[in-house]
Amino acid sequence: MPIAPQQLVILDRDGVINQDSDAYIKSLEEWIPYPSAIEAIARLSRAGFTVAVATNQSGIARGYYSEAVLARMHARLNSLVEDAGGRIANIAYCPHGPDDACSCRKPLPGLLHDIQKALELNSLAGSWIVGDSLRDLQAGEACGCRAVLVKTGKGEKTAAKGVGLEHALICADLAEFADALLAGDFD
Repeated sequence: MPIAPQQLVILDRDGVINQDSDAYIKSLEEWIPYPSAIEAIARLSRAGFTVAVATNQSGIARGYYSEAVLARMHARLNSLVEDAGGRIANIAYCPHGPDDACSCRKPLPGLLHDIQKALELNSLAGSWIVGDSLRDLQAGEACGCRAVLVKTGKGEKTAAKGVGLEHALICADLAEFADALLAGDFD
């Protein structure tokens, strides 16, 4: 059965699902999830939402870690969410650096188009994009997604700037967003 776009929640990873670091998350040991985010993903999934992840991972291009290390982080993420009773339908990542002129690095919408293709959706319009930076929201807005800024990770600084957030909802964290979405507060 096809997924309705409004039932799709696309999450940024670093700063939304797990702690972020200006020095990059370079190993499985450095990948520290927010427990409330794992549970929020599981609750959304159990309620019928499809959850996907779109994440820039320029640390690969910079030589800080390999795609194999990233795969271990994502395997751990999937395992934690599944243990909580949920599921992540797709994880799309950009391994390129900011100067690589790719089409997938957010704020460009390439990662979201990859998710759209993987999930066989005609459109992402009406889907949710949840991020902690303006570039996450810009990628989603380019596809007609409803934007949500969380204040975890870099979100507090992004919110303080206030630029480009005219159409964004702002939540303390992913758990608060999930609570509100599941309560029907955003209809």
